[in-house]
Amino acid sequence: IWKKKGYLTAVKALSLAKSISTGHSKSFFVQQTSNRILE
Repeated sequence: IWKKKGYLTAVKALSLAKSISTGHSKSFFVQQTSNRILE
């Protein structure tokens, strides 16, 4: 279960890094992170 969670986290981090590097969905990911913290 921990391996799967770590994998999903890595995929999310990769998507986040890609988004920031392109500069397109930056605010979208910031919003998603905020929603995650509220959960």
